[in-house]
Amino acid sequence: MSSTEIKSVVVDSGISVFYRIGAPADNPAAPTVLLLHGFPTSSHQYRNLIPLLSQHYRVVAPDLPGFGFTTVPAERNYSYTFAALTATIGAFLDALAIKSFAVYIFDYGAPVALRLALERPEAIKAIVSQNGNAYTEGLGDAWAPIQKYWASGAADDRAAVRDTILTYETTKWQYTHGSRAPDAIAPETYTLDWALLQRPGNFDIQLDLFFDYQNNVKLYPQFQEYFRKSQVPLLAVWGKHDAFFIPPGAEAYKRDLPKAEVILLDAGHFAGETETADIAARMLKFFEARFLNHVHKYV
Repeated sequence: MSSTEIKSVVVDSGISVFYRIGAPADNPAAPTVLLLHGFPTSSHQYRNLIPLLSQHYRVVAPDLPGFGFTTVPAERNYSYTFAALTATIGAFLDALAIKSFAVYIFDYGAPVALRLALERPEAIKAIVSQNGNAYTEGLGDAWAPIQKYWASGAADDRAAVRDTILTYETTKWQYTHGSRAPDAIAPETYTLDWALLQRPGNFDIQLDLFFDYQNNVKLYPQFQEYFRKSQVPLLAVWGKHDAFFIPPGAEAYKRDLPKAEVILLDAGHFAGETETADIAARMLKFFEARFLNHVHKYV
């Protein structure tokens, strides 16, 4: 048996990183699985997945700066970029002495993990991508207002992104759109996300991250080179009705990782809300076959 604990640790010059952790009671030193959340949520999205995985693995799910219950002191003058998020999560891993791990990447968690992979390629032993994108063909039409903002950097386009995406209706829509069972999605998910998005200054944090996401796209060729060099085991479990990260992004992994397993689920962006048991079962089977026996080939 295992239980999920709630903890925090101060890293990276004063940032208090909130995280959830679970591990088998009889094996607290089990191999680590890192769960990285996306926009606009937090480690809360893994509340149901952690107990299923932590019967066999040490499972760690932090809240990124700007999300959930991680706190950043105002005097830190933190720059909300993906490079900064990656540095903070790297410091978090170091504080917990996590030197190697499998990683579950979703949405924003993908560029954070893959930036880490460029810095410490031998640390990542396996990847599970649940709508975690690394290919331009995976960017859906829902990115259009953000891409317009990238091109102009204009205040009007920033405001348009705010008015289009940073609303309660869109927050809920991200959870329910494309889901086979939208009425089964717990309302506390999008309600909590919306409440935390409305904290003073948080809209600007999110708009800064939207603008900076273009720098992740510029890194896609480097992420793909990492895949080719490492041949890291990868399982893609992808909500095929996602409007942000569309199925061609899942299929593209096989171009650089011929042994990648790609499963398209009857789900939307937040596939984990309705497909938790299926995803967990596939992950455990994948880890048993690939994670525990992988010899890293990065050169």
